[in-house]
Amino acid sequence: MSPVLETRALTVGYQPGLPVVKELDLEVEPGQVVALLGPNGAGKTTTMLALAGVLPPVSGSVLIGGEETTAPLHVRARQGLAFVTEERSVLMGLTAAENLRVGGCDQAEALALFPELEKRLDLRGGLLSGGEQQMLTLARALGRRPRLLLADELSMGLAPMIVTRLLGAVRDAARERGTGVLLVEQHVRKVLGIADHVYVMRRGEIAMAGTAAEMRGRIGEIEDSYLAGAAQADAPRR
Repeated sequence: MSPVLETRALTVGYQPGLPVVKELDLEVEPGQVVALLGPNGAGKTTTMLALAGVLPPVSGSVLIGGEETTAPLHVRARQGLAFVTEERSVLMGLTAAENLRVGGCDQAEALALFPELEKRLDLRGGLLSGGEQQMLTLARALGRRPRLLLADELSMGLAPMIVTRLLGAVRDAARERGTGVLLVEQHVRKVLGIADHVYVMRRGEIAMAGTAAEMRGRIGEIEDSYLAGAAQADAPRR
């Protein structure tokens, strides 16, 4: 079986001659949760934009379901990709039920993952808590039974209990529905508890890679890479 997602020597940037992500190779298998970790500025979000078809690569290739693609996001979405960005995409003036319907997802599928939303279906998105909004966003994405989910910082600004709930739903979707997941996440220890495989980025390149079990044994190295990245970002430029 082909990986649901694969990159081959993927290089991405915003300006000619200034790549942000360089020669990236990664794979996501069906039913697998893969974590993409690294400090701010490592190139994680740039990678996700390229994988979603929002940002064209400078060189290299993206393969979805074993087939190379250069299609834009809306085409990849029709082909089974769901993309949850770091900015919540709830439509604030619509009810939760209307958000699910507009997203083209099966409400029963969404509520199977997040039954706590059932009592909130008649509330407008703007009246939901931040955690409920993110649950709704993820429910809308997974309720379409995508073959591939790209999720960028699901947990940003949320309480630890909500983070655990969101990551648990991602794990369930992979295990029970065969969805391949690539997850960018800052909660390193939490994500290592639900991931199958891990890539750690630094300065646009893969610095470490291995199974989640292997990476749990190298948690100190991973956290040191975050600190090193933060120090570099804070250093004065000359």
